[in-house]
Amino acid sequence: MAINSYVNTALRDRYFAACDAVYALGPAARAEAEVETRFGTTHVYVYGPGATDPGGASRTPVVLVHGSGGNSSQWYPNVAALSADRTVYAIDTIGDPGRSVQREPIHQPDRAARWLDEVLAGLGLERVHLVGSSYGGWLALNQAHRAPGRLASATLLDPGGLEKVGARFFAWIYLSALAGIAPKALRPRLAAWLNQPVLVVPELYRMVMLGARAFRLRRPAPLPLTEDELRTIRTPLYLLMGARSLILHPERQRERVPRLVPGARAEIFSNAGHGPNIEHAEEANGRMLSFMDSIG
Repeated sequence: MAINSYVNTALRDRYFAACDAVYALGPAARAEAEVETRFGTTHVYVYGPGATDPGGASRTPVVLVHGSGGNSSQWYPNVAALSADRTVYAIDTIGDPGRSVQREPIHQPDRAARWLDEVLAGLGLERVHLVGSSYGGWLALNQAHRAPGRLASATLLDPGGLEKVGARFFAWIYLSALAGIAPKALRPRLAAWLNQPVLVVPELYRMVMLGARAFRLRRPAPLPLTEDELRTIRTPLYLLMGARSLILHPERQRERVPRLVPGARAEIFSNAGHGPNIEHAEEANGRMLSFMDSIG
């Protein structure tokens, strides 16, 4: 498996400028860090309380893991709320178009779990609320199964890892790309029809389009966890799905996951698709915080 990389430095730099415009839609990070692992250098953005706010800094921190083909800027609608009373670490997954640098592949489940545990250890984090979206949801679910020692909880936002990714998801990506070249006046209607917020956020749209040109992403879709693997999970689990999800069947998973994972909470977000934390950020933030507060 080849290492994912940028096509050239000129495109990479243009892409980074587009990423910075998306980051600017949310609060500025108070710090950035580079964490060395055996798989590569992982770039991390830090938000929220610092040493001057010992109350907030002492609460269990939140770690955010983005979806495939993206980077930590996707959390711009969420970091302000999530970091109001807790420190938040947003990770650029190695192998995706961000500021991390990959040296070894991590698409295999055991390698992915080792990589993420090394990142948390490198940040000095012993107990975290892990939040993953889409492919990041698979990473979080995989961590809860394979290396749960540092996890206070895991929140899965319309995640991979529960069902095999089907043709309807790839059809959605194709239609979203076609909608992106439609006249601007039509894009809000197409965005609503497709549940695709990228189409109506110019900064996000530019970043995604540049990322597709600038970065070579070659990674197989992760296989879903088996029912026996799901039964091993004891980490408090919160599953939040869009009612119009195209990566899983929400009603099926709302019944299935709590049956297999003791104490798991599963909810369906009405009028949302694959990105509930972007489409309905305020309500999603409230739901995530309520779950984390119930854990501590």
